[in-house]
Amino acid sequence: MADALSQTFAALADPTRRAILARLARGEATVNELAGPFDMSLPAVSKHLKVLERAKLISRSRTAQWRPCRLEPETLKTVDGWLGDYRSLWEHRLDRLEGYLATLKTEEKEEQK
Repeated sequence: MADALSQTFAALADPTRRAILARLARGEATVNELAGPFDMSLPAVSKHLKVLERAKLISRSRTAQWRPCRLEPETLKTVDGWLGDYRSLWEHRLDRLEGYLATLKTEEKEEQK
């Protein structure tokens, strides 16, 4: 079985699932409400929801005959934390590049004098 982060990224790789998450970011919704904007069958939408649920990006509860879906932000926080390490690395590298370019500009100006 894939690790949790791999499962999360696999779930996020599909644009339909990302659109579903964007909708759920605004609040709970039923399968019918989530299926509305898509040109696909309810079983197809349900398969997308199962992938999101296995990745722990959403949860479904039962209220009478309704099974509303809701976003589970903790999993996204884990992804953000993982990405944050790389974000810091690249920001540091870009800062170093910016410093190097500034040095080159200064040297170029000195040579032109």
